[in-house]
Amino acid sequence: MIEGGPPVPLPIGLQETAQVGSLTLSTAMLNAEDDFADTFSEEVHEELGRCMWGTAPIDVRVHIDGMQRAGRLETLINGDGVHTLSGTVEFVDPADGNRVLGRFPVSVATSARGRAGGLLGDRQMMVSEEFGRAVCEQAFGRNPRDRGPHNATGG
Repeated sequence: MIEGGPPVPLPIGLQETAQVGSLTLSTAMLNAEDDFADTFSEEVHEELGRCMWGTAPIDVRVHIDGMQRAGRLETLINGDGVHTLSGTVEFVDPADGNRVLGRFPVSVATSARGRAGGLLGDRQMMVSEEFGRAVCEQAFGRNPRDRGPHNATGG
């Protein structure tokens, strides 16, 4: 799905006029639960919907090439852990033959949120939300949410 190639910044005008269209996910071999694609797509689409408030539909392609979740037992013993996710994001124009408008790598790390979060939290949701937030910050220069405890990642 991803064409690949060097990073391409989004045009400034598009940063103000883009609206999230479809989101397509592809992955390398990942150690993830069966619902990862659904969780990831839902969380990232929600975050993008908060920072892409224009009227021009732009499709988003994401290829995830690495994911590491803190183990529940490790988090219980250590008191915390880190979830990481990395990949490439492309913004494409469906009205212009899926021409790539922007492309860049995204890599995030988020806390497991202590012992309780590590044991009870949805690790895939936390790291997916953080990924969506990072896409907004890198592509549009804005955080889609206020920081605080109402977010799965707390930030």
